Amino acid sequence: MQFDMKVEVRQAIGKGIARALRRTGKIPGILYGQGECLALTMEPDALRKVLHSESGSNALLNLDITGRSGHAKRTAMLRDYQVDPITGAILHADLFEVAMDKPVRVRVPVGVTAGTPVGVAEGGVLQHNLRELHIECLPSQIPGHFVVDPGPLKINQGVHVKEVPVPPGVRILDD
Repeated sequence: MQFDMKVEVRQAIGKGIARALRRTGKIPGILYGQGECLALTMEPDALRKVLHSESGSNALLNLDITGRSGHAKRTAMLRDYQVDPITGAILHADLFEVAMDKPVRVRVPVGVTAGTPVGVAEGGVLQHNLRELHIECLPSQIPGHFVVDPGPLKINQGVHVKEVPVPPGVRILDD
């Protein structure tokens, strides 16, 4: 999933500047990865929209950067963010610039389809041990999630990582 986001380059950095930005309703951030690191200012609503989407932090961000050298367009992913423990407000965001022709490594959630497995009907318990898979693929091929069907599982049976259906171009890095 891709999102368009407008950000501004900020010249001043530091704790005082970041606090002043937060008072005006903006979020300080940083873009790093392919070249120079840029200190950014972004809107909290745009970042919340990305975080609440199905793909979450695996979403691609089409950044429209305005600042010292005019306009620039770059593609990035949300690498990390900090949240205020009391108010829940986003305090800072780290964006990682990606090249669309180079593979990236991300974690993708694993979901279980609805339905009762045969083993559960016989008195067993379904254990969902692995909640996400570590994968490598091109940024445009990142799946939103993987779906596993536990329906045919009997007692003491399981689904192994090698049995999870993966789209072409995606490589699972977990054992």
